[in-house]
Amino acid sequence: SSSSSLSLFPFSSYSCSKQPQLRFCPSPTPTRLTHFTPLTTPNYPIGKLMTPSAVSIEKETMISERPHTFLRETDGKDDGSIRARFQRMIMEVQDSVCGALEALDGTGKFKEDSWTRPGGGGGISRVLQDGAVFEKAGVNISVVYGVMPPEAYRAAKAAATDLKPGPVPFFAAGISSVLHPKNPFAPTLHFNYRYFETDASKDAPGAPRQWWFGGGTDLTPAYIFEEDVKHFHSIQKRACDKFDSSFYPRFKKWCDDYFYIKKPEEGSEEWKLLDACINPKEWI
Repeated sequence: SSSSSLSLFPFSSYSCSKQPQLRFCPSPTPTRLTHFTPLTTPNYPIGKLMTPSAVSIEKETMISERPHTFLRETDGKDDGSIRARFQRMIMEVQDSVCGALEALDGTGKFKEDSWTRPGGGGGISRVLQDGAVFEKAGVNISVVYGVMPPEAYRAAKAAATDLKPGPVPFFAAGISSVLHPKNPFAPTLHFNYRYFETDASKDAPGAPRQWWFGGGTDLTPAYIFEEDVKHFHSIQKRACDKFDSSFYPRFKKWCDDYFYIKKPEEGSEEWKLLDACINPKEWI
């Protein structure tokens, strides 16, 4: 799905305002991310534009050992830069989350794959499978460089006032996780958080440097227990309240508004497509 949260794993069910709202998607500027949809590589990189050819990211190469940094040399020299700080943070979070999940599972251990790209960047994918608690759990980080055309930059910014001709280099880094417990009464959990920055300087072709953060998390229960929902939202609110008490209600409303999917009118093309999915034999 594509939203202010840029959720990497879409939901197919209809939501209703009377049902528990289980997603929480903090993102400071929702209109900037409405034209994004996830990449489909196994390593869950951060995101790309809807047009498949809109963003150019080189194919990854598997490596035997994880490097100290995925940043280009010019970026890595400034350890206080936002790129360096964000990479360090997601690496620490990946270690922390994986350690906590292994302790909770008791028997399962994460397997790690590292990869790089020729033009710079890479990532670390970790998967725990067939544990005592988790059927499968993934915690992955990406630090990537790529190029987008000016039209894609304009769509991402939702503005055209500073658009210039020429491709726009970009940098993106983030962490993404999906946790599938074996117990059907325990909910699946997903989260992803990222930093995105265009890389063109003001005097270069393309566009002036822009940056933003995005992300979100969602609880996906097969069986809804009210105490799980309350706990999930209380943790989100507690985190938001550390910075601003207005964040939680604002972010939750953005999420509620986005994830509400209105049922299509009977007889419309959308209705026919939905009906074909629900009753496939009638359309064969």
